[in-house]
Amino acid sequence: MIDPKLRLKQLVTLVILVVVLLLACAWSMTSGDYKMSVGTFFKTLFGFGDYTDSLVLLQFRMPRMLITILAGAALALSGALLQSVTRNPLAEPGILGVNAGSGFCIALFIGIGHVSADNFVYVLPLISMVGGLLTSFVIFSFSYNRGKGITPASMVLVGVGMASALSGGALTIMATFDKDQSEFIASWLAGNIWGDEWPFVISFIPWLIFLIPYVFAKSNVLNLLNTHPDIAQGMGVKVSRERFIILFVAVLLSSAAVSVAGAIGFIGLMGPHIAKSIVGPRHQLFMPLSVLIGACLLVIADTIGQTIIQPTGVPAGIVVAIIGAPYFLYLMYRTKSV
Repeated sequence: MIDPKLRLKQLVTLVILVVVLLLACAWSMTSGDYKMSVGTFFKTLFGFGDYTDSLVLLQFRMPRMLITILAGAALALSGALLQSVTRNPLAEPGILGVNAGSGFCIALFIGIGHVSADNFVYVLPLISMVGGLLTSFVIFSFSYNRGKGITPASMVLVGVGMASALSGGALTIMATFDKDQSEFIASWLAGNIWGDEWPFVISFIPWLIFLIPYVFAKSNVLNLLNTHPDIAQGMGVKVSRERFIILFVAVLLSSAAVSVAGAIGFIGLMGPHIAKSIVGPRHQLFMPLSVLIGACLLVIADTIGQTIIQPTGVPAGIVVAIIGAPYFLYLMYRTKSV
């Protein structure tokens, strides 16, 4: 049974995070080349703005904002699943090379097919997922020790090596691209949120509609998997099958997110850890917070990146990395100390 005080703490934190997310969205959507006051923003949002404000808000800024929110939520949830199933506090799609695998597969598809990225918006998540799944299979295969299972240190080392190799491979393939294709992959690898039109939102939302409720329904199973395998098996959990399914879902979430938002790392690392520091390690408590924290982090990072240098801006992935890299080193130090 969950302590009522923790439930209350979770509820209060959820309300605070929703308010922070709304304020971050208002800040993002009222800044930029076309300035808009907060009052005009809310008036336009509810259908009382003029034609120009409605066009800028609903056709240009709203799709990008929804993609940013959904991608941040998906990456944070994916990181939470990877950390729990592997029992590795440093597990995260970007660090483990899953994002790099998705990028390599997208670059390979563009290079072989000689197509423009704009022409396969609905296929892009599938291409990204193939790369992410193949990369995760290789990582887990090389980091698996018979009798010990997947060792955390080996997984991080193999993941970092795979990420470097696949990023280098994507850059090599870029040598065969024309200017537009090269710019697309370069911005994608830097974590630039490029899916800023409604078709991208429509292609992304179905994955989350099915996957997020499934993950929340598995909260008790995740609690048991986060303990010793013998304990989980004694409680009736089919450990190997559940691990495989949940790892598969984690890769689907991260691959779908990076397919429209670029290769953004560290959101899946920071979101779950911040949430656990507030309400503890039970998945029923910290996973909903992780989703909102991931969304807030990416919205704020993207807004800072878009406003810090005008008019080109800085990709959100770079802003997140500036914050996330020191946090990763801190977690490594703390994990080593423990």
